[in-house]
Amino acid sequence: MSIQPGETLPDIAIQVIDRETRSHQTGALFAGRKVLLFGVPGAFTPTCSNKHLPGYVAHFPEFQARGISVMCLAVNDAYVMQAWAAAQQVPAGLLMLADGNASFTRALGLELDGTAFGMGLRARRFALYAEDGVVRLLQVEAPGELRVSTAEAMLAAIDG
Repeated sequence: MSIQPGETLPDIAIQVIDRETRSHQTGALFAGRKVLLFGVPGAFTPTCSNKHLPGYVAHFPEFQARGISVMCLAVNDAYVMQAWAAAQQVPAGLLMLADGNASFTRALGLELDGTAFGMGLRARRFALYAEDGVVRLLQVEAPGELRVSTAEAMLAAIDG
């Protein structure tokens, strides 16, 4: 079962990329702040690269104006996430989270078995809004869709 609104995000070590890579505990990373975390099945994959991440890059100033930090999670290594951030011109402050072993993704209960597509274990496409490490809103996409986890949908849901 996946994490639900009202529950605290798990505290797991993860690689955070924001121009450089550092290891952080997610408990400390989410503490004391408003966070929009969105998960994608993989860096450099078509929907993730052409629509999902670019939407958050385009709307990043709107999240900042609301005092919300934005983070992108993928089950990829830190080097891939750093290269993807550079290729997508991700602005400083929009954090890329490299969950190479899917530890955080599994702790969230939002893993996806992509072995049939040669991808192994990945994150489901989702977005969540948390305050001080507590989930307030969770949107998980149906397979093959990109509707409820877009930057536009999350801004509307948060403002709603």
